[in-house]
Amino acid sequence: MSYELVIIGGGPAGLSAGIYASRLGLKTIILEKGVAGGLISEAPLVENYPGFPAVNGMKLAEKLREHAIKNVEIAEFEPVRKIERNKDFKVYTDNKCITCKAVILATGTRKRKLGVPGEKELKGKGVSYCAVCDGPFFKGCRVAVVGGGNSAALEALYLAEIGCKVVLIHRRKQLRAEKILQDRLKEKGVKLLVPAVITEIIGRNSVEAVKINKLDLNVEEKVDVEAVFIAIGEDPNSELASEIGVKTDSRGYVIVDRTQRTNIERFYAAGDVTGGFRQVVTACAEGAIAAFSAYEDIKQPYWRSTT
Repeated sequence: MSYELVIIGGGPAGLSAGIYASRLGLKTIILEKGVAGGLISEAPLVENYPGFPAVNGMKLAEKLREHAIKNVEIAEFEPVRKIERNKDFKVYTDNKCITCKAVILATGTRKRKLGVPGEKELKGKGVSYCAVCDGPFFKGCRVAVVGGGNSAALEALYLAEIGCKVVLIHRRKQLRAEKILQDRLKEKGVKLLVPAVITEIIGRNSVEAVKINKLDLNVEEKVDVEAVFIAIGEDPNSELASEIGVKTDSRGYVIVDRTQRTNIERFYAAGDVTGGFRQVVTACAEGAIAAFSAYEDIKQPYWRSTT
């Protein structure tokens, strides 16, 4: 099976890259390990994507997927296991071996774990990384959200709006979330526990409480909750790139130039896997830029002529 371009990842960056690459005439396929749309589908609300003053993350993901699928071939539930690089690339999934001239890595990030006792054991039993997915099971319940950025604030606001009693736990005295979100947290009556960290999640068959350390007092305290929603950031899914020699920074994010090119010829990266601003709008832009770079390197159009 042969394509000119393989895009790994079907989030906003990958879908945008696919739309542009196909419109440029490149024979392209997007390989996505799940359903195309990306982590944006887990966002309760997106209020900063141009043209959509306020839109549910899942709806925005569906719109992006619907647009892309009219332009480019998408293989869902097709996780990539390995990439080989010789003159061209070979991309291996469980079912396919695809030869291609260029690769765009748009694999995004994965949710970071707390790494405390009880987290792994109670995952799916009250421990969650997605309020939109699991919040409705806990309407009317006391829940904890962990984190201090925009994602954590949005999770807490969503849970408060559906009727949960929310406590937000953050390790610093000040939240990193935008002021407008912090103001809404106050309006919704979300209780802040800062600076504090969870040291253990307690429960037998489901979450019953969390043990926290109040950092300013160095005092441990037990807080009764029925669910814990963790939103403490993400780590990049860059292992496939590292394995073939693509350079990453100290945190594992793929290093790219302003044209989304990496240190490996005809291998590009776009979206959250490259770090940076990590917003939907920038992911889409980077996907488009990567597609144009791939087109230039594969087709060598007149403006790239060296003669």
